[in-house]
Amino acid sequence: MTKKPLTREELDELSAGLNKVARNLWWTWDQEAQEVFQELSPRGWQNLYHNAVAILHEVSEYELKVRLQNPDFAERVRQVLQAFDAYMGNRHTWAHEHAASLRSNPVAYFSAEFGFHETLPIAAGGLGILAGDHTKSASDLGLGFVGISLFYREGYFQQAIDPNNWQTEYYTLLNPKNLPMEPVLNKQNEPLVCHVEIGMNQVAFQVWQVNVGRAKVYLLDSNRPENEQHFRDLTLRVYGGDSTTRIMQEILLGIGGVRLLRTLGIQPSVFHMNEGHAAFLTLELLREKMAAGANFQDAINRTRAECIFTTHTPVEAGHDRFSSDLVDYAMHRFRTGISAPFSELMKLGRINPQNQQEPFCMTVLALKLSRAANAVSELHGRVSRHMWHSLYPDKPVDKVPIGHITNGVHLLGWMKGTARRALRRKLTGRSATPVPPNLRAGNLDWEARVQDPEFWKLMADPEFVSDEELWALRYILRRELIEFARRRLLIQRQRLAQGDFIAFDQLLNPDALTIGFARRFATYKRAPLVFQQLENIVRLARDKTRPIQFVFAGKAHPRDDDGKRYIQHIIHLSKYSNLQGHLVFLENYDMHVARQMVSGCDVWLNTPRRPLEASGTSGMKAGCHGCLNLSILDGWWREGYDGTNGFAIGEDAHPDSVEAQDRIDSANLYNVLTQEIIPLFYARDAQGIPRQWIQRIRRAMVTLVPRFTTARMVQEYTEKYYLTK
Repeated sequence: MTKKPLTREELDELSAGLNKVARNLWWTWDQEAQEVFQELSPRGWQNLYHNAVAILHEVSEYELKVRLQNPDFAERVRQVLQAFDAYMGNRHTWAHEHAASLRSNPVAYFSAEFGFHETLPIAAGGLGILAGDHTKSASDLGLGFVGISLFYREGYFQQAIDPNNWQTEYYTLLNPKNLPMEPVLNKQNEPLVCHVEIGMNQVAFQVWQVNVGRAKVYLLDSNRPENEQHFRDLTLRVYGGDSTTRIMQEILLGIGGVRLLRTLGIQPSVFHMNEGHAAFLTLELLREKMAAGANFQDAINRTRAECIFTTHTPVEAGHDRFSSDLVDYAMHRFRTGISAPFSELMKLGRINPQNQQEPFCMTVLALKLSRAANAVSELHGRVSRHMWHSLYPDKPVDKVPIGHITNGVHLLGWMKGTARRALRRKLTGRSATPVPPNLRAGNLDWEARVQDPEFWKLMADPEFVSDEELWALRYILRRELIEFARRRLLIQRQRLAQGDFIAFDQLLNPDALTIGFARRFATYKRAPLVFQQLENIVRLARDKTRPIQFVFAGKAHPRDDDGKRYIQHIIHLSKYSNLQGHLVFLENYDMHVARQMVSGCDVWLNTPRRPLEASGTSGMKAGCHGCLNLSILDGWWREGYDGTNGFAIGEDAHPDSVEAQDRIDSANLYNVLTQEIIPLFYARDAQGIPRQWIQRIRRAMVTLVPRFTTARMVQEYTEKYYLTK
């Protein structure tokens, strides 16, 4: 029977619902919502960074309503809207039971960057990706949570590789109208404007709101006509400019963020500083308390009771330090509002308060004015306690008050649609193993079930999901990565040899063991380590019966020439060495590229110089796709590896000498490749299935996937720090 056409009211309701969903980043972790927007304009979806708002600008209101007259499409839209409403309206959340007090007095989470999705490129790397995943899980858990950051109107740089294989950077202007964000307005329905003192000036800033499921993140934007141009440009680029720009950005973030919350009437129960960039918020809290009559020491004690701090780096260069002259200049007008000598404020940022030559360190300020501090893995906690022991000279190293909560990832935000559909079918369909009632999932409660460790335990059972099914999934995902790489390289127009264009359709081998490496190209991450034994690696890659191949991606900081040289070296190998066709470098690494790689690779390579990888999270995204980790025992992998769920490079120790560490790690990496990984991957039975390899995949799914999530991580923060005074 032909269905009746939708009424005008029904069409208006569906259209308005889609526009509402597009402006909430919930759709970035809901597969059905993404597929609806993609169907409206497949090419636009591909070319506009999978941006739901931009798609609705691409499709006219008239076209949208015509398309909605297709009953199948309209029904899918209706289901998406129902799922969104069910998510937003759910009051039976983890936080409702365990952290109800945070609903009225939320966590205020300050971070200089947030990585939500490729649509909104305002993150430079892992710190921002972690902040974005933290926010998504806070939403899933129903936690009272607001984020504070800056709106960088040119975002982080876009990467292009020039004819000399050298990274070049360019920037594109972000148009808020085409982004999943909206202006914060005052009672007169005009942009809300707040002010902060920087140097001798009062700097105005407006605010954008990003809806992340139930959570809100506010982005401060100094691009106001009443500001001088150099103040307007404070929010131009992520970590842009020199030290003067950096300290001014951090004043805007920390002090401006607190003032915004006060203007909005939000009274946080705790201020969480994600790295030291936001630590100036503590000085604004001090100023408020002293203005209300508290003395300096009392204001310090009360501020400390409100703040917690997460440190993310054991690398000295990762901790912002500013000269006293620069602090005096940048905070000249602000500090006149604090009835305490400038010398006393400077002491708060110095390890030795009496040393007037010591720079002002944002990490020191955060540590001194927080009731609790944590690192992001167990080993990083140990390193951090050593690193900052001089701040606590009366305590033994192991009693330095820096704990740890190991990072995680937002599982649904990183699980590729192909894997998601395959796993969900196991819950909603029939299998030889009965699914417990609490795990049976329809479309609306799949999100909760996939977080449950009991579901991942089912992945160990061949009766629930067979070896053949898992191996078929791995082939589909590897094929998708290879075809993605071919398309990207065709666009890049890279050459493998002078005068010859790449034969793109033959590039990479869908049957070969595929090893991925993608992250920021900091030198301590040692991207080229696997190629130190180049002749041996070439021999492995060109083996006719057991070939291997490599997919690399990543950006170096614009001022990091050593990191750029690493990129240049790897691209040179991909074009001019005997690895030609077995090694590719995908330029302009972003979250979309990352999602393709962690899903399509068979092995995820991680080679940091231990113990400089505080945690790392890219490898956590691999397990749900059946990709196995091959890593130095640093950061999270040191906690996750159990001998059966992936591969370790070396032992749980390292020599002090950098040269010795590189030499030993290179040898160990080659040995693991040749003695464990390649034989295991190519050990096929009569049916052509690598049973032992798949057993490792099962172990990774059971032991790693449900453990290293931001759902677990945010629960730990809540129980250990947010609710504990």
